[in-house]
Amino acid sequence: MNAIQTKQLEVQIMGQSYLLSCPVGGESALLDAVERVDTAMCRIRDAGKVRARDRIAVLASLNLAFELAQREREAPALPGALAPEIGAFPQRVDPSEQARLDDLMRRLDQALGDDGQLI
Repeated sequence: MNAIQTKQLEVQIMGQSYLLSCPVGGESALLDAVERVDTAMCRIRDAGKVRARDRIAVLASLNLAFELAQREREAPALPGALAPEIGAFPQRVDPSEQARLDDLMRRLDQALGDDGQLI
């Protein structure tokens, strides 16, 4: 059986180093994903409403998942069609969607409480 060859890359997300593995040849895709996550987390951090790194990570994940789900709903459902490019997220968010995201952030903050712990 052929084992998939992997490569390790050291990356920075919000100023913290991570050592990640990816298949050989997948470095570019991994670096694109790291850039998207770093940008999303820094945007939340810079807004100043959330300070705990774990909350920022959860909110960034939710935002990225929401945007991906929205793009999947908008993509034409043609047999054999390729998925839309994940990195091409819209820069502007509809005001009603922003209100939903703000409400989600508020509820998440309430659920997590003051200690900033997910568990």
